[in-house]
Formats: sequence, C-alpha cells, structure tokens
Amino acid sequence: MSGAREKKRAKKMRNQPASVTLPAEPGPFAGGGSRACPPPGDVRSEQQHQQQKFSNQSAGPSYRKDQYFPKGQSRGERARGRGGWQGGCQSVSEEMPKYITVSTFAQARAAEINAMLKAVSQKSSNSLVFQTLPRHMRRRAMSHNIKRLPRRLQEMARKEAEKAVHQKKEQSKTKCRKARRRHINLVAEFNRRQRKNIWLETHIWHAKRFHMVKKWGYCLGNSPTEKSYRACYRAMTKHCLLQDLSYYCCLELTGKENELLKQLTRICSIDTGLTFQEACCLSGRFEGSLNLYRADRYPEEMLGPVTFIWRPRDGSEHRQLWIWVHPALKQDILRELKAIFQCSEPEEICITEPVTTSIQEEKEMEVVMSPGKKRKKEDKEGEKVVPVKKIIGDGTRDPFQSYSWISQTTGIGISDRSMEILRYRLIGPLSHSVLTETLKAASVQTEMADSETELNNWWVENCKDSEKVSLHQCQSAIFELLEGMSSPSEMPAGTILGLTVGDPRINLPKKKTKAMPDFEKYQDKVRQLYLEGVPLDCAHSFIWDQDICKNVTENKISEQDLNHMRAQLLVPGSHLDLGPCESKIPILLVQQPGKMAGEDRPGWGSGWDIYLPKGWGMAFWIPFIYQGVRVGGLQEALKHSEYQRTPHTPNDFPDCQAGRQFAKELETSLLEQFKRRPPAKRANYVKLGTLSPFICPWGQLTKNWEGRMKASGGFVRPSSSHPECCTTEGHNYCDPKAEVVREASPETGEVEETMEITSSEGALKPEDVTSTHDLGERDETKTSDFIVLRSEKLLMQLSAWCYPTAGKDRRIRLISRLGQKEMTEDVFLPILTSYPRALVWVNLSLLRKGNPELHAMICIPTEDDLLHLSKDKLFCGPQEPKHRDIFKDKVQRQKEEKKKKKKGGMKALEGDPLSVPDKDTTEDHKDLILGLWSDALPDVTSHCSRTVLGYVTRGDFSLAAGCGEALGFVSLTGLIYMLYNQPADKKGLVLLRTPASLQYRFARLNIEV
Repeated sequence: MSGAREKKRAKKMRNQPASVTLPAEPGPFAGGGSRACPPPGDVRSEQQHQQQKFSNQSAGPSYRKDQYFPKGQSRGERARGRGGWQGGCQSVSEEMPKYITVSTFAQARAAEINAMLKAVSQKSSNSLVFQTLPRHMRRRAMSHNIKRLPRRLQEMARKEAEKAVHQKKEQSKTKCRKARRRHINLVAEFNRRQRKNIWLETHIWHAKRFHMVKKWGYCLGNSPTEKSYRACYRAMTKHCLLQDLSYYCCLELTGKENELLKQLTRICSIDTGLTFQEACCLSGRFEGSLNLYRADRYPEEMLGPVTFIWRPRDGSEHRQLWIWVHPALKQDILRELKAIFQCSEPEEICITEPVTTSIQEEKEMEVVMSPGKKRKKEDKEGEKVVPVKKIIGDGTRDPFQSYSWISQTTGIGISDRSMEILRYRLIGPLSHSVLTETLKAASVQTEMADSETELNNWWVENCKDSEKVSLHQCQSAIFELLEGMSSPSEMPAGTILGLTVGDPRINLPKKKTKAMPDFEKYQDKVRQLYLEGVPLDCAHSFIWDQDICKNVTENKISEQDLNHMRAQLLVPGSHLDLGPCESKIPILLVQQPGKMAGEDRPGWGSGWDIYLPKGWGMAFWIPFIYQGVRVGGLQEALKHSEYQRTPHTPNDFPDCQAGRQFAKELETSLLEQFKRRPPAKRANYVKLGTLSPFICPWGQLTKNWEGRMKASGGFVRPSSSHPECCTTEGHNYCDPKAEVVREASPETGEVEETMEITSSEGALKPEDVTSTHDLGERDETKTSDFIVLRSEKLLMQLSAWCYPTAGKDRRIRLISRLGQKEMTEDVFLPILTSYPRALVWVNLSLLRKGNPELHAMICIPTEDDLLHLSKDKLFCGPQEPKHRDIFKDKVQRQKEEKKKKKKGGMKALEGDPLSVPDKDTTEDHKDLILGLWSDALPDVTSHCSRTVLGYVTRGDFSLAAGCGEALGFVSLTGLIYMLYNQPADKKGLVLLRTPASLQYRFARLNIEV
C-alpha cells in the first residue's frame, strides 16, 4: 500500500471504536512478506495484535517516512518487481493456522460486527440527515419535504421531524393590530386577563392614567402618573377628590332583628363606641362604624374595622343589614359571622357563565370572510356563536363556590355581595355640588315605553303608588338643597339619603367645568335642613332589592346606541331627551363626616359616598370627571386618613391578622430594597442603634415595659441625670449592657462617644429575647400577645393627661370640663393592672424642623433634655452616640468562609480541626447581613441612650399642619410612666428619631378621641 493510501486509511480509522479490527495491510517484514496472522493456533494473540495496530493508527495520521518503511528499505525497493508481493503471499499462506477454536473465533468476529453496525447506525455529529449528503445531492426543499431525500434516508428524516425540537411553533391567529383592537377580541382578552386579579369597572380608565398594583385579589390604581401630590390635597381641601372604593366587600345579613342583634353584640363592645343596636343606626337613618372582635373575646383577637347600614323598617320583623369590610379582612370576618350564626350549609350556588378559555376564545374569534359581505362569526357547525360578554360584577367568581349561606336553626342568611354594589367616594367641600350638577332626579313614569322590553317596568309599578311618588319628590327636594350647602360636614355624621336618578350620560356637558355651589338659592331651606336633618323615610332606596338591581343592570342602554341617538339629533350638541326610554337607577348617598377628633380643622376631609348597581360604573364615572373632580388612588386614600389622624386599614391595625400580614410583607420589601444597595451605600443600623428598622416589634416592646415595671416595683423617677447613658430603672432587663466609649476622631481629633454593646454568653433569658424570625413564626401560629386600647373612656382620660397643666400651654379647664380625674397612682394603677400589654394610638407634631419617617422611634426625653429646651427655644434635640457594630467581624468571617468554599479549600479545613467552625456558629451566621441586627433582639426599650416608648407607622411633612407630623403607637405602661414623671409644663413632650439618623427631635404627643 502506498504512503498516500496508508494516510487515507489512518484518517478513516481515526474515529472508529477500538474493538473494530480489520485485516492488516501487507507490510515489509523479514523474509520479504508481511505478518498478517499470528503464529498458528493463537487466536487471542491475533486479536491483541490487530487492536494494538489499529489503536496506534487511530491516534492520527503520521507523515514520517520511517513509520511505514524500515531502515535500509526505500519506496523504490518496496515497489521493485512482483517478487516481493508473491513472497508476501507465500509467507502469509505459510503462517496460516492449521487449527482454530470455532466458538472463540465466532465470538471475536461477532463483537466486531456489532461494533461496526453500531458505528454505522449512530450519528457522529449534530447535523441533520440531509446535511450529511454531499453538496451536489442537497436540495433546498429537503428541510421541510422529506420526499426530496433519497429513499434510504427518508425513514431517518421522518423520525427527526417528529421530535419536539423541530416542531414549528403555532403562530397566533390574531397577529395584526387591527384584529387585536376589534371590540370582540378586546373583550375576550380582558376577560382572560382578569382571572387572577379582579378588575374594577373603571380599570381601563385607571390603567391609562395610574400606576397599577395588585393587592387583595384586585388590580387597583396606586397613584397618578402625573405630578399631583399637592393638587390632590388642594382638591380635598377646596374642591373635590374622587375615589373608586368598589373593591370594598359587602356582606349582607338577613333575618329577624332580635336574632341578628343577639349574636352581633358578641363581636363588638360598647366601650369602643357605637354598636349594631345603636338607635339612630338601627332605624336606617345613619351609617355606623365600629371594630369587630372574635365572639366574647374583647379586647383581644380583633378582626378589624367595619361600617354598617341597616335597611329602613318596612313594618315587618325581617331586617336587612349591610356590613362593608376591607378585602384584607373579609375572610376572617366572614368566617366569624358564619360561626356565630351557625351558617354551614350554602343556600345556593352561583352558577355564572364561565370565562371562556384561551382555546375557546381563539375558536370564537375565527371569522369566515366572503367578498362583499360582512364578517360573521361561525363555529364548526356553521351556526352563529354567542358573542363574548364583558365581565361585570362577580363574574370572576368560581362557579362552584358558594356565596350565600343560611342557618337552619335561626334562619339567618349571609350573602357575599362583593362587586354587586359599586361604591364611589367624593371628598371635599364641594362634593355635594358635583353630585347635584351630575345627577338629576328621575321623572315620574306611569306607562311603559316598550311592552317588549323590561326597561323601567319596576319604576312604572312603583310610580302607581301615590305614597312612593310623594316620597320620591321629598327625596328630590332634599337632594336639590345640597347645592346650597358650603360643606358636607354641616350635615349630621353618617346621614343616609336614598334616591332614584336618570341616566347621567344624558346631562354630560360639552367640556369640563368646575361645579360651584349656589348659596343664595336655597338659603332659608338649607337652615331648616341643618336643624332637622334628613327625614327617616328619605333613607329608603330601591338599591336594597336585588331583583331591581339586576333589572337595571341588564336593561342598560349601551354607549353605541346612545351615540347613535346623539348622531340623529337635528341640532348637533343639543340636549338628548330620551323620554320614557331613559334608564332609572336607584342609588344611595351616605355622608362622610371627615375629621371629628381633635380641635383643629374640624370636618376636614368630609364628603359623600355613592352606592350604585353593578354595570353602571363608567356611566357615573365620566360625568363626575367632567365636573372638574380630581381622581385619587390608594396613596391619596392613605394621605386622606393621615391628615385626619385616623388609623388606615390594614396598615394601622397591628393586633389583627391582616395588619400582621401587611407588616410582614412590608418588612420583606424593605429588606430586599436594602440588600440591593452595596454595603458602602446603605445605612449601618447597628451603629445607629436601630434594632428593627423594617418592622415594629410591638410584642417585644410591651413585654419589656411590663418587665421594667415589675422589676422596679412601681413608678420611680430616674436617679441618674446623665443623658448619654442607658441607666433607667429597668437596666437589669437590658441584657446587652450599654457602655459609653470615648474615642478620638481621626479627622478632627475631638472626642466622640460611641455606645458599646457587650453581651455576656448565657446572660440572655430565653423568655426576654425574641428574634425577628421568631416574631414571624409566632404571629402565624398564635394570636398577638398585645392589644390596642380602644376604650373611649380610658382614651379620653389619657388625652386629658397629655396636656400641660402649667405654663403657657396649660389646659386646666379641659380636664375639669371633661370631668376627668387627676393623674394619681390610685387612678392609673388599676388601668395598668387591666391592660399590662397594651398599645395606644397617638399623633405627634414636631416642634421644630424635621420630617418623621416610617418606623421612627418615639423616646422619652431626660431631665437634661427638657432643661436644655427650656433654656434654648431653638434647641432641636440631643444626638444618639454611635454604637459599635458587634457583627462586623462575624460578617467578615462568614465572607472568608464562603471564599474558601468556592476555591475548594474545604478539604484543608476538614484536616485541621481547629479551623473548622462549629455547627451552631455556622447556623447562626447563615443570615448575617452587614448593617442589620442579626442576633436575637435585646431589650428594645433600653438599647439606646433614650428609653424607647413606641414606633411611628406613618410620618411625613403635613401640608395641612405646615410641619412634620407622625402617627404611631406607644406602650400604655410607658406612656403613663412618662406622664407621671414629667414636669407639669412639659407633659406630652417626646423625642423622635428616624431609623437612619442619630438626631433626636422634640415633638408634642396628643391622643385625639
């Protein structure tokens, strides 16, 4: 074999398996022949010889001449004459074995054949079948047309095409924008997108103008995209702000009045204010608000705040009650109501039209096009398909989930009417002017407009009754008087007015206008309305009847038909008079009193709530917009309650399940935001003395204050006057001992004081220490170990004690006017005995500059702080000395251990027992974060130089007060301790410190009832 052939053969055999053996090429051996076979009778040596030979060849072609020709023999000598070849053949025949073992020989050949078949069947590359053909045999259509391939390769190509990798992706059938923007396709797409989170009827309007968030199972507008912070405040103060509160849930209770009140009194208390059996609310004339607790568990295990409306009596014992709850509280309250009324069996199951799946929607969206004809939707059988309906109300419910329950023993029925009744809120002094300009009372109708439809048939039947007609005229007259009022706060709090109005789309103005009141038009009649209020009969509304609401929703005139009627007017832009064809909508107006507690800004934030049947959301929303109102979202609602200094649901209810869940989610989001910043660009809260910057440890706070009082044995004034040391009377309960360390600053050379926290091992008691993880686990398994004081009598007593009784701001007459007692031990010790672990809702106003933030600490000033303030009126407050970061070395050690693990140095650590960290230490350092307190929380009250009294839940610069204001909770025990030890002219003064600052600032603490 020539050298070129040998190289070519070696190249072919390079990728062959080692088990494949082929006959050897004749080579120049001694005697003029080639050694093709081993000595006779040695089959194994033959196999080894062949494998060794071809394994050497498979290593790659070699171009050395001496690899193929031995020394002394050249290419010419090898090719000289035929004698060499003949000699080679003779030598081969001479060396052929005389005897072989058949079984061994057959096994060796079978292995070679199997290896050959395997090498032929397996592909040696990732190329497809048609890519292995020579270039002159390839065709472009081979990639998608298998018949273009040779027949011997078609079967293999067919198997490749069946694999999922090579399958073509299905392209959407409605790719173009024109098809996607068709109304039928838009509705189907919107129905699909609101399966997980319910959309309000104003969702599309909000989504174009608001930042949307997904909360409580709804998709809600959080804040406007435009700059409108001050504009919204001006609207609440001078004009009108509009909010969509349709996400609030309505629970309807029906049954006998005595049975309802008997069980409802178990979940509320008269100490907190109103109850369900309040006379003015029970008649249906006013709306009431209260706090619900678990049955017979007051003041523990709170469920949350609610508002309620009784349907006016109609002469029978059967009553109807609406309870409006926040969606975060709905499940807990509904579960408790079903438990006290023993409603276990569902009354009926809501079988709604199921939302079509994406496959069904795609099939329904297929259209059959023919030239010259309109598009017609047809299904497979050719029949017309039912058009996709827009979801309104509770269309997103699970069709197999019950929404109504009835008690077999008492006959009480509970219905979940969420999204069945829409609710809008108008806030501001001109909200009633917006109502009177937008809505017009319905005209009396005694004949049907069209006998074929059921439009307004309920209204025609009621208009035949003279008493109901006179009641409607009385309601209309009172509604018109609202135009002459200067503010909704002039009406009695919670006034209810029922009304039936016409279609507000008819009275839509040509351009946006600003609704203004007319004080002179109804001046005398408005005075009479102030004195007498709205009569009881005028609180009646047809919105309580579900059949009427269903009729109104189903027979609404569409926007398309309304625009078609406007186009047929002789004078474009003139008023459209529908006559008897105009829809009649029953509504309910409820007055919101605004700010009622405190002495400043009474009635601020008052307005009206309007209740509508479902399906009419946008029909009322757009006319309100055309009257110049400004729309707000969740953030504007939060600011509204902040300026009223009232708790916001569920943020400011830490003793209920929804409040704990909100705090946990807020902590998670703040922690993730903290981790996203590099360590050099974020605050070190350990050095700042902030134990818990992302969540308020209410349970730890109340527990530590209870322990301080038990350890001291009473209220003793602090003996030490050094303001920089943590030396209050409860220092024994402060496990990490605070020591003041004086260090010289490297830059200025001045002496700086830092708080050094030293904790001895074994000094921490397990019952006195709570970690942040333990707080979360305990909240899930157990109810909160603290309560929030909501007794109006005790809150009024505390409010009177917070005012100075001497000096420039004394309020001696206030205490005597309210009939409150002086602050003595005989008065407040029984309070502490009854409520050892209680929180009190307070509001704080900064005396000087400063802007309080979330989770700021409310602290007790020392005697030196108050003395410094009395000497210098411009004194802002003391400063907290820096603390030493005791976790810095541990965090650094943890980083080094991680680096060693990455580099593979764990084997060296295992060999050295001294360098191996303990199992406990590695678990403790697992979640170490630089700048955060990673160990169990010590005593939160005495960790800093000023004793911590409470925490801020909301704080910002107040546009209403013109200074920084904050809302939060303080410990009842700590508050009484502070007021008892403060001078008479300094009562109610506290210190505020934000989590990322060392500066304390003076603030005035008030309790408004």
